[in-house]
Amino acid sequence: MGTAMGEAEARRPPGMTDVAQAAGVSPQTVSRVLSGHANVRAETRARVLAAVDRLGYRKNSAAQILSSGRSRTIGVVNLQTAFYSRLNLTFGIENAARAAGYSVSIASTASLDTSAVEAALSRLADQSVDGIILAIPLIHVSPRIEQLTGSLPTVTVDGSRTPASEVVAIDQSQAARLATRHLLDLGHETVWHVSGPGEWLDAVNRIDGWRETLEAEGRTVPPILKGDWSPSSGYRNGLILGRIPEVTAVFAASDEMAFGVIRALHELGRRVPQDISVIGVDDIALAEYCSPSLTTVAQPFEEMGALAVSHLLRHINDPGAAREPASVEPKLIVRASTAPVGERAEGST
Repeated sequence: MGTAMGEAEARRPPGMTDVAQAAGVSPQTVSRVLSGHANVRAETRARVLAAVDRLGYRKNSAAQILSSGRSRTIGVVNLQTAFYSRLNLTFGIENAARAAGYSVSIASTASLDTSAVEAALSRLADQSVDGIILAIPLIHVSPRIEQLTGSLPTVTVDGSRTPASEVVAIDQSQAARLATRHLLDLGHETVWHVSGPGEWLDAVNRIDGWRETLEAEGRTVPPILKGDWSPSSGYRNGLILGRIPEVTAVFAASDEMAFGVIRALHELGRRVPQDISVIGVDDIALAEYCSPSLTTVAQPFEEMGALAVSHLLRHINDPGAAREPASVEPKLIVRASTAPVGERAEGST
């Protein structure tokens, strides 16, 4: 009997009391350290964390929720995609949450259908997350989505809007204005546009900014060529644009579509930027290494993710706090894929 009890004791995972004994402190001090409490001496905190690592202690999440009423977990609803911009946004959220002592639970949805979004939000609510970041381009909001986002602190990015949420966004119309204005300033008569999918608010806002800039200058507004953010959709549209003699400037609504446009133009024998200037949006890591390097409008996705976490934690810690929407300004990054129209004639043979 004694041997069996000894073996069971040996198999028992270490608890908070074991950490307290190893660190020479009280269980209450261990709890304060693991909860991120500020009123703990640095030396004591280091000793407790060393004991946690040495013993392999893992917090009991269920007990933590019961004792504090919080899971210290942030829920994120995002779209299933491999686009670099989405990955960078998630990276920013996870880093900021970890630095604040929170974990992240991600509920991905394969579509923007309201029923799919409702299911993702419900999964997070069932996990007792403390708050939610809605990182999808939500255009249509159902009563169920309103209910779920109204019952938990919620911050939206990607231009989404719900009645109870706080909005953290990049001004996508401004991004489009910067891109279009840059090409017009280079002397191009007008700018053709390869847009993102119509169900994305980012794409809609970029179309608006592009059109408004052309109309304000009294320029012809060409027909929109529709893409889906992918390089392949940029390539397909590039094969069309490269066959239109009057095209001298193209604004692609994402860097990845711009890559596809440039590839198609190369195949058709149209030089970039001597024959056609191309600009994108995002400034993903590959943009600088495109051939030629891509002029683009930078969006600070990691900064956006961190800002969304900061706003969400404010509402988690102070549920009565007033909503304070935040907007991050995009920035024009000029590289080699755009050039003045005059260089077109000088570079031609």
